[in-house]
Amino acid sequence: MTGDPITVLSDQESWELLRSQSLGRIGVSVGDDPDIFPLNYVVDGEKIVFRTGEGTKLAGLSVNGKVVFEVDSYDTEGGWSVIAKGTAERIVSTGDIAAADELPLKPWVATMKYNYVAITVNVISGRRFVFGPEPERYPV
Repeated sequence: MTGDPITVLSDQESWELLRSQSLGRIGVSVGDDPDIFPLNYVVDGEKIVFRTGEGTKLAGLSVNGKVVFEVDSYDTEGGWSVIAKGTAERIVSTGDIAAADELPLKPWVATMKYNYVAITVNVISGRRFVFGPEPERYPV
């Protein structure tokens, strides 16, 4: 293999990749109990928006809104990963809920998900990977 198998992406490239997908994972932590949840989402400006029902995720976000969000993709040649860190807040104003209702964001699972949450991203980073064989540990 020639070249670097890992490329650090710019913020702009990371946002473009984040916008290209609709399934990601959110990491939340309450006390010493971290959790991770898959969810569908949309990017609205520079915020990540998702819907959720009452439960562990929403309760956790109300206790500690600091979150990490990850999205990735891969094929046989390589892949990429984008990590966004920020603060998640439930959308509560009538106007903001009406605007969120207009986003292309529908639940994938037939459950009640009337709560919108927006993640304000403070830090975003991305990496692109080229797959290949492991280098020799002790080159000759």
